Amino acid sequence: MRISVSSYSFDKLLSSGEMTQFDCIRKAKEIGFDAIEFVDILAPDGVSKEDYAEVLSKECKHMELPVSSFTFGADFLTGSGGSTDLEIERVKKMVDIAAILGAKLIRHDAARGDGRSFDAILPIIANACREVTVYAAAKGIKTTVENHGYFCQDSDRVEKLYNAVGHENFGLLADMGNFLCADEPPEKAFGRIAPYTFYAHAKDFHVKSAMLPDPGEGFFRSRSGNYLRGAIIGHGDVPVLHCIRALKNVDFDGYAAIEFEGMEETITALTIGFNNLKRYIREA
Repeated sequence: MRISVSSYSFDKLLSSGEMTQFDCIRKAKEIGFDAIEFVDILAPDGVSKEDYAEVLSKECKHMELPVSSFTFGADFLTGSGGSTDLEIERVKKMVDIAAILGAKLIRHDAARGDGRSFDAILPIIANACREVTVYAAAKGIKTTVENHGYFCQDSDRVEKLYNAVGHENFGLLADMGNFLCADEPPEKAFGRIAPYTFYAHAKDFHVKSAMLPDPGEGFFRSRSGNYLRGAIIGHGDVPVLHCIRALKNVDFDGYAAIEFEGMEETITALTIGFNNLKRYIREA
């Protein structure tokens, strides 16, 4: 199992203008990561996403830092003006950008929900995911959907989606922390979906019960109202080591990418998280 870092982990520095995605490559290499994951393409003004993806790709090759994944949003129910066909075509264009980046795997979302039950919309999103993965397979790129966004988040739902798509090029991105957003124990969920996992996100959260007073700034609510706040890997309540062991039980040999979204200083948090995750993988 190799360790990557999501460019989303640098979000505070990217948003403030202190860093660019280009800078993230060198910093990831400096910390010791084996690869980097790009979340969208944040091109400078006047530069197309395609051109900037090529710049990023060249720098990754120069630094000998592979692109482990290209991550972006999608919604096959309400995206692109509510047209599933138009959203499929938009996602295919993002697959083209992934090819420019040199990424061999992408993560796109499936749906945020539109008031119908998950089972009711499952055929729609499964067909869309299948069409995208067939397109991506021709370019040598695997596709995944993450347990993300409250609606398509529970382990039984992403398992149903995996089975409904039914294509060898399609799998799951398993996020260790995100199951808590749907109030599901991560260790139980990981044991369920590990066999279908192509890629993992290592994420930690501080968790407080909805029965307790609101802890204030920095926390957000789970689907049923529990309080969550991003944490350094190993500092929170997510059973990271347990999740790694669940992956190792099925001989997972892909990337686990740190996705940090805590309040701590970014570089310090990523360095501590990297060292902890490296140790956990060794001990699992």
